[in-house]
This record gives sequence, structure tokens and C-alpha cells, in this order.
Amino acid sequence: MRVIAVANQKGGVGKTTTAVNVAAALAETGHRVLVIDLDPQGNASQALGLTRGAAPVDVYDVVIDGRPVAEAIVATRVRGVNCIPASVDLAGAEVELVALDHRETRLRDALADASLDDAGGDGGDDDNSELIVLIDCPPSLGLLTVNALAAADELFVPIQAEFYALDGVGQLIRTMELVRSSLNPSLQIGLVVLTMVGQANAAQSHIADEVNAYFGSRLARTRIPRDPAANAAPAIGSTVLAYAPDSAASQAYRALAQELAELSDMADLATVGPDIKDIT
Repeated sequence: MRVIAVANQKGGVGKTTTAVNVAAALAETGHRVLVIDLDPQGNASQALGLTRGAAPVDVYDVVIDGRPVAEAIVATRVRGVNCIPASVDLAGAEVELVALDHRETRLRDALADASLDDAGGDGGDDDNSELIVLIDCPPSLGLLTVNALAAADELFVPIQAEFYALDGVGQLIRTMELVRSSLNPSLQIGLVVLTMVGQANAAQSHIADEVNAYFGSRLARTRIPRDPAANAAPAIGSTVLAYAPDSAASQAYRALAQELAELSDMADLATVGPDIKDIT
């Protein structure tokens, strides 16, 4: 099992869109994928065709009430992808977690206690393929995101290709360092990807150079373009790969999923860039 937290506390960077479409692209190539929707907005669940609040057991019940993970897993309309959906109750989970034992590791403990042999959707011919768990984090650095980082093997960071691309990412990295030092020493940076990339210009090149200076080889070669299809797909409860399979966004997400699948040796945080702690 490979657990990946998709996180950026800055909203509107394409985090959820990236999570669900990478999940769909991984499933297309035979991977078994489980999406955990830890964002109270529940957009990942909806993009995978699930009705918000319809699941009898959801991620809130797992994290707050200690319900077994297996009870919360539901099939989605995307072949090869299952989901632990969010619910409206998750909006109050940050407050409730404060008073609970092991408040930072409740998701990790739940996953550790679970038998996840059937957690991913039918990945095709290779039933023994690695299960990839993608956790869609909320756009904040509260206890829900800390739970995701404590449970994850790696951090996957979508960054919007704009002037303030690194705004707030430094705080995310510092939070990651704290989690590494106290809760999850194996947590690593997996990939950083530029999203919503428009027509090439000098400003955009500068942004890419700036991000590359901090993250180096962890910056994905693939860049996700601005594409109306990617905005339209969630409105009908669909991934862009299903809605517009030949679109520029779909092709980019397939390439990004391939990069993620091929990533093996996790770089130590200290080797990512000499100025990693100076991100503002």
C-alpha cells in the first residue's frame, strides 16, 4: 500500500481536481486506487459520482467515531477507484478532534487496523497490484491535514502557476517537518506539480524556475494546463478523463499519473533544496 497526501492549504490551486483525475488515470493503467476525501467540501466524492451525505458510513465516522475503514469504502463510477467519502459532519471534526485521544494519528491508526485487500476498485488483470491511497486534504493546516500527513508515505503538492505560487507552501513544508519529527519520520515529498498553466510567458517561466529552485527533481515534468473541460466535468459528477478523454487536461493527468507511478526512491526533505526552509 502506498499512501499519498494531496495537500496545499491555499484554495483554488486544483488540488481536488488533480487528486481525482490522477486517481482515474492510475486506474486506467491497472492500478487499484482508494481516494479518501478528507475535505469537508466533499468535492472529490462528488467528482467521483457520489452523492454527498448518502453513504451510511463516511470518513467522519472513521476518524471521529472509530468505525472500521472497510465499512466506509464505497465503489465509484470510475472503474478501479473506490472512495471513503466526506460528509457535512466533517466540518466540525477539527473541533471534535481536539478532545480525542491520539487526535493526530486517528486516520493512520484506522488504516493500520484495516484489511485493505479489497479497498481499491477492480484494477483489471493484475489483482495483486499495489494499492494506491490518495488523501484529498482540506485547504488548511488543521488536525485533518495533520492526520493525513501522519498517515501518508509521501506528500503530493499541486501549485497554481501564478505570481503567488509559493505563498503558503513554506508553512505546509514546516508542518510536514513537524509531522516528520514527532509523528511520521518516513514522510517524504513525492511530487510537486504546476497546475492551471496558461500560455507560456516570461512570468510563468519565472514561476517555474522559482518552484524548481526549491523542489528540484521533485517538480513534475508534466504541467496541468488550463482547460474548460476540467472545470465542466465536476459539475456533472465526472472526472475530466471520462468527460473529455482527449482533452489537453486529460492527456496531462495521464502523463502526471505515469510520473507518480514511476516515482520510487523518496528524496529526503533535506536534499530537496538548500532554501526549502526559506520559502515564504
